[in-house]
Amino acid sequence: MKRNVLIVGAGGVAHVAAHKFAQNNDLFGNIYLVSRSIKDCQEIIKSIERKNNYKIAENKIEVAQIDALDIPSVIEKIKKWNISITVNVASAFCNMSILQACIETGSAYIDTAIHEDPDKVCEDPPWYANYEWKRKDKCAQNKVTAVLGAGFDPGVVNAYAAYAKKHFFDKIDSIDIMDVNVGSHGKYFATNFDPEINFREFRKVWAWIDKKWVCSPVHSQKMIYDFPVVGKQPIYLTGHDELHSLSKNMDVNSIRFWMGFSDHFINCFTVLKNIGLLSEHPVKTLEGVEVVPLKVVKACLPDPKSLAPNYTGSTCIGDLIAGQKDGENKALFVYNICDHKTCYNEVESQAISYTAGVPPVAAAILIAKEIWDVKKMVNVEELDPDPFIDLLNNMGISTETMEMDYSKVKSMKSEEVKNERNLESCS
Repeated sequence: MKRNVLIVGAGGVAHVAAHKFAQNNDLFGNIYLVSRSIKDCQEIIKSIERKNNYKIAENKIEVAQIDALDIPSVIEKIKKWNISITVNVASAFCNMSILQACIETGSAYIDTAIHEDPDKVCEDPPWYANYEWKRKDKCAQNKVTAVLGAGFDPGVVNAYAAYAKKHFFDKIDSIDIMDVNVGSHGKYFATNFDPEINFREFRKVWAWIDKKWVCSPVHSQKMIYDFPVVGKQPIYLTGHDELHSLSKNMDVNSIRFWMGFSDHFINCFTVLKNIGLLSEHPVKTLEGVEVVPLKVVKACLPDPKSLAPNYTGSTCIGDLIAGQKDGENKALFVYNICDHKTCYNEVESQAISYTAGVPPVAAAILIAKEIWDVKKMVNVEELDPDPFIDLLNNMGISTETMEMDYSKVKSMKSEEVKNERNLESCS
């Protein structure tokens, strides 16, 4: 019996996921797309039809309105539609409510990012231990498969680490996850994901150094790295989801995450931060209207989905890994290059949403085929990476490997950025 699927969310990542489910709808039963906005769901369906992306024309994706924070409503839909796999590509604020609904109904659960509490920003690590991992026992008791962080980063980069350990290394010393987007979207300033979630990340930088958590001020460590295809780019040490599970599940001395930011992005971010517009705390205007500055900024910035038609350039995301194999030092870069225009031509999306939206569909296929249906909660690096990477290669996310000079990798150093106006204390 083919499994019915519930896609929760209607943003840029959900847009891509829906397209990919349509392209693979012969592997599933009924597929449903739900969101607070029925209009956004309908726009995604129109996009799928414009691109003629249904593999089986009769197996259409149905849409409905739902509040993902309302656990009884999510439970009611899962039961009504006999959902076997729930793919959470909604806001990270919804993770716990959707996961709880899956635990209570037996539906498998997949998400692409760590849970966010609206009232807490950059909590102490490891972040997964604050919410998701507290429900590990319940998932195991109810035999519920829950695959956490199955986007690209987190997700594919976790699989790259497991893939490298399985095939190329006996021991891994360090993993540097690097994510750059080199391109232009024609807007003065925009974020590639939900601006609210995006800016909440930039408060403290947590990195796993010498098997302990080390905190640095935001954007205080910078490095220039020469990437395949996109060339030399500035990258900054940044805190990110995948470090928090990799530090637990892989025996690695140091794990860091680096993200590319242009000087223009850093300047805009600095101004917004310094005048208080990135605060999540409510303020009152002279007229007595209460607003949250960060939500106002989100409302003023372009919707990330709107960037797709004019986006040019490429992303490069991968793991730079150093360790030993057969007693010899070894270094390897495992990565993907994704082109914005190619993504738009296929699914009317930009590459950032594409790289995050394809992997959860691959995870759903592996669960449906019982390859990843493990009946417990796991992060991606705890699963066999081979079928995942093989499947992604056929779904538009190709994996490349490049041998590196071990001594150069181990001697990489970042420069300290001394701009006190832009830095926040780790205290």
